[in-house]
Amino acid sequence: MADAQDTVNAPPLALYIHIPWCVRKCPYCDFNSHTAPGGLPERDYVAAVLADLDLDLRDYSAALANRSIISVFFGGGTPSLFSPAAIAALLDGVRLRLHLAASAEITLETNPGTVEHGRFEDYRHAGINRLSLGVQSFDDDKLVRLGRIHSSAEVRTVIALARDAGYDNINLDLMYALPQQDLAGALADIDTAIALAPSHISHYQLTLEPNTAFARTPPPLPDDDLAWDMQEACQQRLAAAGFEHYETSAYARAGRRSVHNINYWQFGDYLGIGAGAHGKLTDAATGTQRRRWKVRAPKAYLSHAGSARGIGADEVIAAEQLPFEFMLNALRLEQGFPRSLFTARTGLTEARMDAALDQAQRRGWLTLTADWVRPTDLGKRFLNDTIALFLP
Repeated sequence: MADAQDTVNAPPLALYIHIPWCVRKCPYCDFNSHTAPGGLPERDYVAAVLADLDLDLRDYSAALANRSIISVFFGGGTPSLFSPAAIAALLDGVRLRLHLAASAEITLETNPGTVEHGRFEDYRHAGINRLSLGVQSFDDDKLVRLGRIHSSAEVRTVIALARDAGYDNINLDLMYALPQQDLAGALADIDTAIALAPSHISHYQLTLEPNTAFARTPPPLPDDDLAWDMQEACQQRLAAAGFEHYETSAYARAGRRSVHNINYWQFGDYLGIGAGAHGKLTDAATGTQRRRWKVRAPKAYLSHAGSARGIGADEVIAAEQLPFEFMLNALRLEQGFPRSLFTARTGLTEARMDAALDQAQRRGWLTLTADWVRPTDLGKRFLNDTIALFLP
């Protein structure tokens, strides 16, 4: 690798497991999610995912040797459509193949409309120790506009059930700049979320993504200035309630940052298994980093997982691409990152980022010290422009 050190440090390693089915596709969603009118193929999918993991372990045995998994994240789709028994089978299979750290954070994304009474206890027994609830709004009219299948009342019920089952690490996903939402509505959602006392809140703007129903038929959304006012006002409300703003869209109580997502943002490693899942893996011996992702269509994945035909692509990340890849993640961190992290994660010398850093500083987008890189308030508003400076 040109201009790289002889070796690159092996960063922390996480595991992402994708479950691609939903009850109904939301009009704003561009994730790899699908309805399952014929029923969920739980047993076949569990077998396929574990075969997928076996293939990664065979192909990357040297890069994975003696490494522990610090976090597991079940994403989707709606993973809570799968039974606790299926989730337990997946986690048992992971433990047989990999060393799962005793303190590993294990998150299950859940939809408040898909969790039945009693299931939370069983998920906990399976090994799930963190829940992420896709709330999006507490305004029932907005939930209908977003195509969600739950009500605001169901959210409150589900949180109570989760707490009764012993969960104290709960994230709420909320969106703002919703169709015809005003500032008061955005703040009302935040106030309701705070009152429910979660440990973590993910708060992000609704955007029109290509190939979605909303992109084809756009709803009336707040303009950019109003969306920015919503973001700033909600940030202030969360800060006043004791939530630390540690990443562009993430707010946490003390000690409750998302281990899994922090690993992404610090350019850590992660295996990705399941339909359409992406992974990134560092080989410390060679100093190379690879990306691999799996075929997206559930039917094709079920047929080919565990074989070469189940791989969508597998590539070495070019050295000249690494600064952009690193900044795409690290500049989302509110406090920025130590300069040394760039070399530790990419194997490149700090000189490879200096010209772009200086340009960003001149534009007022970054604050630089001898040891640290941090986005300014202006840089946070022009985050995409800042990151683009690091393109090859």
